[in-house]
Amino acid sequence: MTDTFLLLLTIFAPLSGAFLLPLAGRASSRLRGALAFIFVLIPFALSAVMLPAALSGNPPSMKTSLPFGLSFGFMADGLAVFMALVSSFLGMVIVIYSYGYISHSENQSEYYMFVVMFIGAMMGITLTTDLIFLYIFWEISAVCCWRLIGFFREKEFVRRADKAFLITGGGALLMLGGFLTVYQQYGTTDLTVLKGREISSVAVTLILFGILSKSATLPFHSWIADAGVAPSPVTALLHAAVLVKIGVYVFTRLFAVNFSMAEIWHTAVPVIAAVSALLSAGAALRENDIKRIIAYSTVSQIGFILLGLSVGGELALAGGLLYIMMHAISKAGLFLCAGIVEHSCHTKDIREMGGLAKTMPFTAAAFFLCAFSVMGVPPFGGFFSKYMVVNGAVEAGSPWIAAVFLFAAVMTILYLLRVFAKVFLGNPRKELKPKEGSRVMVGSVVFLAALSIISGLVIYYPAEFVQQIVGQIMQK
Repeated sequence: MTDTFLLLLTIFAPLSGAFLLPLAGRASSRLRGALAFIFVLIPFALSAVMLPAALSGNPPSMKTSLPFGLSFGFMADGLAVFMALVSSFLGMVIVIYSYGYISHSENQSEYYMFVVMFIGAMMGITLTTDLIFLYIFWEISAVCCWRLIGFFREKEFVRRADKAFLITGGGALLMLGGFLTVYQQYGTTDLTVLKGREISSVAVTLILFGILSKSATLPFHSWIADAGVAPSPVTALLHAAVLVKIGVYVFTRLFAVNFSMAEIWHTAVPVIAAVSALLSAGAALRENDIKRIIAYSTVSQIGFILLGLSVGGELALAGGLLYIMMHAISKAGLFLCAGIVEHSCHTKDIREMGGLAKTMPFTAAAFFLCAFSVMGVPPFGGFFSKYMVVNGAVEAGSPWIAAVFLFAAVMTILYLLRVFAKVFLGNPRKELKPKEGSRVMVGSVVFLAALSIISGLVIYYPAEFVQQIVGQIMQK
């Protein structure tokens, strides 16, 4: 297969295939579910096929020049393939989990259509080499999220979906302004041409507004907790696996790989990340809604990722990339466990739960293991990424920032242990009749929990993977 065919199929198989799912749903729900899985499997499989070439330094690429300095181009370098693999892999797990979670819901065809379309948009964001097309795919993902957050269509749920769309969409418009500022400066939006160029502080500021709003970083974080009204597999997709990772990926693509920016930003962004990590961890300690707690945890952990990607230095950058992978696996597991609990107890208030480990032992064990990885407990995968980020910050000359993040890490342990104790320990409430979820739901969370510990035991391989990507980035 040619590079052009591989790249276009990776993106447009899920993007175009999504529109077939409502038609398939009219024929058979099983056919619709199978096709949804296949359309997410395709980008994962093709990304795996492109991986050797991407790491060898000869990435598959294509480009067609367009008028006015634009280009229709895609490239599967190490960073792009890394993000594509993580996103599509978690997308497949979430689709499988959805078979049990929304089996009795209305509008299932719409649900699967927008989930698959979202994965396609993510593939476009990771692979594109043009700023304008990056913005187009970015906005496609925003529309998908808007529909998925308001999936249950209750008035309050729709209001919260609108809020998420307005915050992230407003940030995206500012980001577009940054892209146009770059175009005004250099006469092109082609990232392969712009590589190594220093862009103005105005452009950096506008682009950062878009990145911070999509990654739910302070002060643009409030939409992500409200998005917990969405179905749990959607919250896993948005909060853990893919959506908030779009922002940190684009930050890496633009400011670690392509553009040079003034030294002040290497101080400002870690400070923003530190404040975001600390305040959101405090919010998680005070919250009682299980999905909002995990959502605030996501905001806090994104701060760790931004620290690694922005502070400078190879160790911190490698830790930030590794953190993307480890956080996606374990946080997706936490959200999917929360979905099983919510399904069984018909409440999200942890004060109304208790003793669920006695009737839901597999879900309790999966939650515990995934939580250990998010906490950074050795030998879980999350420990190594957190260690590399914090140690990398010290090496880069930011010990005080590293100390703030260590305190945030302690807070992570406190609020996740609080959730586990409130939900799974103690005596069961008589009014609750909890039971384990369906086989596909429980199997999905057990799989992610096992992966959280296995990834730590074989940490050499994912660490070596990200080190190769960092090596490519440092050659810019």
